[in-house]
Amino acid sequence: MSNSHKGQLELGIQRLHEKDRNHHLGGRSFYFFDFDDNIAFLSTPLILFHKTTGEELRVGSGEYAKIHPHIGEPGRYQDYEVRFDDETGTYRNFRDIKISDIEKLEGKKQIFVQDLAEVLGFPDVQWKGPSWQCFYHATFNRRPISVITARGHDPKTLKEGIQLFVEKQFLPHEPNYLSVFPVNHKPTRHILGDTSLTMSAAQLKQKAIRASVEKALDVYGHNPHHRFGMSDDDPKNIQLIAEEMTRLKTDYPEMSFFLIATHDGNFVKHEITRDGAEPKVGEGSFANQLKLFDVDRHKS
Repeated sequence: MSNSHKGQLELGIQRLHEKDRNHHLGGRSFYFFDFDDNIAFLSTPLILFHKTTGEELRVGSGEYAKIHPHIGEPGRYQDYEVRFDDETGTYRNFRDIKISDIEKLEGKKQIFVQDLAEVLGFPDVQWKGPSWQCFYHATFNRRPISVITARGHDPKTLKEGIQLFVEKQFLPHEPNYLSVFPVNHKPTRHILGDTSLTMSAAQLKQKAIRASVEKALDVYGHNPHHRFGMSDDDPKNIQLIAEEMTRLKTDYPEMSFFLIATHDGNFVKHEITRDGAEPKVGEGSFANQLKLFDVDRHKS
């Protein structure tokens, strides 16, 4: 649907709730999602700085994921650098800002909430990411969901933004959150063991995935028929996610682990074995997204 005021909720009213694929065996399906360029495309810019003049160059998150390895290297971005100050640097729009009590009363919101509200005013085909259908399916069926993002907002800010999907009727209700890990949020980094604040976002996502799996087992119990999947669009993150899931598969060999690579708008599923990732599904159709965990009608 291209009308920005008609979302997936309209489809959901006609849809029946479906049990987990391994429900009869006591297994659960757990969905882990990166947010930007995966669930949704936002216009939040990252800022590069000219090394000499300090002139700012704004780039989108999708472009940044591609050019990041080349910043400062010979080529188009050789004269630019990344700056790490949370208030003035490259990632300042991916962090919470200070909002006074008066500003809160006046309705001022965090940047993430503002940016999401803005794109939800556009036709939905413009902002829905490659994992949106999977995110909707998991939410509709109340699957346990983890949001694992490189953003540095407070987890409450992410939930406030995601609540807009409900208010705008793109989701039928709030997700069944298992965990929310904005891995560049300093208190979250401490929770993940990065007390020196030296780990990369990809390394922190590894720790967040393991923490989410361990919480799933704590909350829902150990069961050999549990299934875990993580979708992300950043190639460097995908590599380290695959490595961590391979370790998890070694630790929990009877459970199933999946990685979904969505860079460049693709949707490629890999099943994780103890030898690494094996491609399984290379199509981005809604039907194939639903086959990830619990709607594979070709298997019992």
